Amino acid sequence: MSSPEWKNPVIKWVDSRLPVFSMMHHSTAGYPTPRNLNYWWNFGSLALTVLIVMVVSGIILAMQYTPNTAMAFDSVERIMRDVNYGWLIRYVHMNGASMFFIVVYIHIFRGFYYGSYKGPREILWIIGVIIMLLMMGTAFMGYVLPWGQMSLWGATVITNLFSAFPIVGEYIVTLLWGGFSVDNPTLNRFFALHYLLPFVLFGLVGLHLWALHEVKSNNPLGIEMKQPEDSIPFHPYFTIKDLFGMGVFFMFFLAFVFWAPNYMGHPDNYIEANPLVTPAHIVPEWYFLPYYAILRAVTFDIFWIIPAKLGGVIAMFASILVWMALPWLDRSKVKSGKFRPVYKWFFWVFFANFVFLGYLGGMPAEEPYVTMSQMATAYYFIHFFVIMPLLGKLEKTVDLPESIAASVLKKSGDA
Repeated sequence: MSSPEWKNPVIKWVDSRLPVFSMMHHSTAGYPTPRNLNYWWNFGSLALTVLIVMVVSGIILAMQYTPNTAMAFDSVERIMRDVNYGWLIRYVHMNGASMFFIVVYIHIFRGFYYGSYKGPREILWIIGVIIMLLMMGTAFMGYVLPWGQMSLWGATVITNLFSAFPIVGEYIVTLLWGGFSVDNPTLNRFFALHYLLPFVLFGLVGLHLWALHEVKSNNPLGIEMKQPEDSIPFHPYFTIKDLFGMGVFFMFFLAFVFWAPNYMGHPDNYIEANPLVTPAHIVPEWYFLPYYAILRAVTFDIFWIIPAKLGGVIAMFASILVWMALPWLDRSKVKSGKFRPVYKWFFWVFFANFVFLGYLGGMPAEEPYVTMSQMATAYYFIHFFVIMPLLGKLEKTVDLPESIAASVLKKSGDA
């Protein structure tokens, strides 16, 4: 695409030497976007917005935080009580993590429903899953930094999982701890990585956007843009739509910040970390609960070869890594669940099962919750490895419209 002719002499001079304005033009006004995108497509830009909020608030907090086990808890209290607007910055950052996962989960499940993982978007989807994994690692390390009871014991439980791996497990745990228990070297490592990884996330988001602009956005119909009438410029049509979505989202976000800042946290984390006192019920943050339920569901050795602990760890990681295989597990030629009547119902059953796993992850590791977790975990993997491949071969789909434009015009009565 040719560069636009800039009338402003300063912009023209800069762009001829560093074409940043041309790049911005090609990514907005010059970027063709399917004309039928709905508000479910707002969540990609919302995720980027929340990432920026998290990085800015995190940098400000790092200026006041002390990564030392003797002072970390008190430094957080000082931020809350003595630093100007420290309470606001911390609550924005703390609730921002939950908002980030809410937005990304909606973004991912929208991709599940509309088949955004199918060709030619396989690499775009895989980069997205890697972003999700990195988000989880960053959030886990950030949860350790306040050095409350749940921070210490959550770090102890989760890092100990790596000891399940044969031969290298103990070395990995020692490397993470920086010693023989979760202590000051661990806190320093986690602080350094928690500060670094968001910038790695920015790099991956850049790759994600690059891949998106190469293959273009998917859309609710799941059909590609074939003619000029199928698309409209991203700006001003979808920039306005994104800004409206951001306004609604920030009202939701700030409602938690100002009126329920601790709603999504755990009260035990307001007790200073004490390695001599174990909390009655150790639970991770809510956005990890489905995977925590899968981890705890494996209470038996697999084929008398894989111990239960290792089996649980493998199942937990596999529950996310399986998303990368979706483009090949789902063999249906139709992308959108809108035209797949049977898949549509299985999608909602899978969604309900995922929410149920989240509920079970927050329950004690006792009956009947263990058996329920095992059943929900079994269905989770059956959905990917049995149901989706079979539906791709057996499901009778609804006829697709001729084009995006034809569907939109027919719907609006202008055909």
